[in-house]
Amino acid sequence: MTVTALDDLAGWQRGLRAQFPMIAANPDVAYLDSAATSQKPQAVLDAVITYLTTGNANAARGTYPWANRTTARIEQARDRLRRFLGDPAPAESTVQFVSGATEGLRAVARDWLLPQLRDGDEILVPFADHNANSMPWVEAATMAGISVRAIPYDAAHDYDHRRLTVSPRTRMIAATHVHHVYGSDMNVHRLRAIAPGVPICLDAAQSFGHIPISVAELDVDFVVFSGHKAMALPGTGAIWARNRRGPAYRPAGWIGSPNTSGIISLAAAMDWLDAAGLDRIARWNQALGVRLTEGLSKMPAYEVLGCQRSLTADSMVQQRHGIVTFRHHSIGSNDLGFILASDGLLVRADDHCQGAQGEKTASVRVSLHVYNTPEEVDRLLEALSRLDH
Repeated sequence: MTVTALDDLAGWQRGLRAQFPMIAANPDVAYLDSAATSQKPQAVLDAVITYLTTGNANAARGTYPWANRTTARIEQARDRLRRFLGDPAPAESTVQFVSGATEGLRAVARDWLLPQLRDGDEILVPFADHNANSMPWVEAATMAGISVRAIPYDAAHDYDHRRLTVSPRTRMIAATHVHHVYGSDMNVHRLRAIAPGVPICLDAAQSFGHIPISVAELDVDFVVFSGHKAMALPGTGAIWARNRRGPAYRPAGWIGSPNTSGIISLAAAMDWLDAAGLDRIARWNQALGVRLTEGLSKMPAYEVLGCQRSLTADSMVQQRHGIVTFRHHSIGSNDLGFILASDGLLVRADDHCQGAQGEKTASVRVSLHVYNTPEEVDRLLEALSRLDH
């Protein structure tokens, strides 16, 4: 019998699952909404409590020991993020902590890109991705009076690199790493061959903390993400800027007090994720997604969204990364979400904040992480099978 990732990593996963107090305290609940926010391991919670009870002070606002230690920890967190991303030139890059991906993407658009825009310039935007990665660029383009062009998609819900073109006036490409509805890797590495000199801003909200990210291999210019989807506390995230194409990124305006607790939690989350092994986390989440999609494919009442060629374990196209979105042919998605919640199966059911060229009808999204189990997936499939008519 073939040993699958779920068999091979079962013992490792049990040890990790036990480290999540919210999961352990609710054994009858299957939390299946990690693309919205992840649960937090005890090590992250302990790091925050220890900081708040032994050294809480504002950063860069005092000269006494507590303040100096907090300032140092914020700088250490910047360096930690550079290592986590495999930054090939950490002395040249910029890291700014923000409240999350939405604020971060808007800051890149407003503070870095907007001052450079001139008549005749254009921005390429993925209008079938999350609104957070389309609206900030549209706002900047509107303020500058320039055009925005949509990144084309192919039938597999990937960027259509064959139809994607840039011009000498293309000033930015906004890209998504892992799609928040389809769960697919958007093959961002292929964009650089098409646009060698154009800055690329990467929305990594669904990849940071879920799969390994190497900025050296991706060759992007910005990485923006939210910490709360990657085991850290809500209200924190970061912008990483390479500072190679175009002027160096610098935060604009007066910088207020940082979210010190959130930044401490993010550093602790990166430590935890590295110790757990992002390669193994990615394998586990992918295997759970295959188990779910293979089960759904046997139920005629359900339609799985996205590339239909990526649903099986032996797929020749890129697998999905722990996100599976579907609809029932006759039961509305919001009603289906309520039905599943009554069984202790917590999913998201709505339009998922998708942009103007995305899905027009609400759907149910299941997003998995390392604390989820094959038994929870089977329990979900059993509940869905009762409605397979």
